[in-house]
Amino acid sequence: MFTKSIFFITVSLLALIQAIPLLRRTVYTGDGTYYTPGLGACGLTNDATQFVAAIGHQAFDSFPGATANPNLNPICGKKVTASYGKHKVTVKIVDRCAGCAGEDDLDFSLAAFSVLADPAVGRLHGVTWEYVV
Repeated sequence: MFTKSIFFITVSLLALIQAIPLLRRTVYTGDGTYYTPGLGACGLTNDATQFVAAIGHQAFDSFPGATANPNLNPICGKKVTASYGKHKVTVKIVDRCAGCAGEDDLDFSLAAFSVLADPAVGRLHGVTWEYVV
């Protein structure tokens, strides 16, 4: 019985240690652009009126737990809060941005981008963002 308890505690602690990096508040910085969402890599269909975004392909592909099936990527559905100047918007990650050059770039729906800046700007440099925990 004692051995089983020690084993359970050890496994529980290891699981907690594995999860700690995901819980840390890290601020990322990249470019922000906008696109017209459709059927995304996460397997969901979205549109320009929703507060959604695609994340840089490097971040999408290397997210812990990612497999060959992008629909099952644990990053899908995660929320991030992005800031540009004095403006903030929270979006749900629903897609993989193959055209994003930077790992920390975000490609927003038009509705989300419009909260940060006038779409006529086109590309925002220095967008900061973090995962909503």
